[in-house]
Amino acid sequence: MIKIITTEDGSHSLFDDELNETYHSTRGAKGESLYVFIKEGLEHWLSHNESQEVRILEVGLGSGLNVFLTAQFADAKKLKVHFTSLEPFPIGKDIYENLNFYQSDAERELLLSIHDAKWEEEVNLSPNFTLLKSVTKLEDFNASNPYDIIYFDAFAPSKQPEVWSLDNLKTCFESCSKGGVLTTYCAQGQFKRNLAEAGFEVETLQGAMGKKEMVRGVSK
Repeated sequence: MIKIITTEDGSHSLFDDELNETYHSTRGAKGESLYVFIKEGLEHWLSHNESQEVRILEVGLGSGLNVFLTAQFADAKKLKVHFTSLEPFPIGKDIYENLNFYQSDAERELLLSIHDAKWEEEVNLSPNFTLLKSVTKLEDFNASNPYDIIYFDAFAPSKQPEVWSLDNLKTCFESCSKGGVLTTYCAQGQFKRNLAEAGFEVETLQGAMGKKEMVRGVSK
C-alpha cells in the first residue's frame, strides 16, 4: 500500500508499506530533489555545456516531483528538455491528485499533466518540455539516443538491489553522451564501485538535507 506522508520541509512524499521505504528524504522531499537532481545534476551539466537543449533519463518517476521541478526549470530558463522517465509501478490517481508540490493552479495543472500524460508516447507539456513515460524496468530499457543527464532515483539498494546492479549501471553508461552525468542521493560503497567499473568517473559530494554524502558519475 502507498500512502502520502509530509516531510520536514512541508512537501509530500510517499511511503511504500510493502518495502517499508519512503520515496524521498523525510527531511524534505522537495529540498532533496532540488539539490540532488536540479542543482548537482541539471545545473551542473549546464555549467559545463553551452547547449540550450538537454536530454534527461530518469530511473523512477515515483511521485513525479523530479519531472515537475525540471519542467518548471525548463520554462523559467527557456531550456529545451526532452525527458524520459522509467516507472514499472506507477502510482494511482487517488495518490497523485492529492500531492502538495504546487503553489498555484497552474502548477497543479502541470503536476496533473505529468501523471495524466499517456504512457509510451512523447507528450509536449510546454513549448520547452517534452515527456516520455515508460512502464519499463531499467534492465529492459534500450536508449534510442544518448542522454546528457540521468536522474537515478530508484529505491535504496537495500530495498531494490537488482536496480543498482553493475549491468544496469553499464546500461546507464552506454546510454550517456560524452560528458554526461548520472546523479543520485545514494553514496553506498558497493554502488560507487559498480559505478566506477561501469565506466563513470565517480564524484562523492555533500548530501542533501543533512545527509552526509551523495554521488555524481561523469561519463568521460
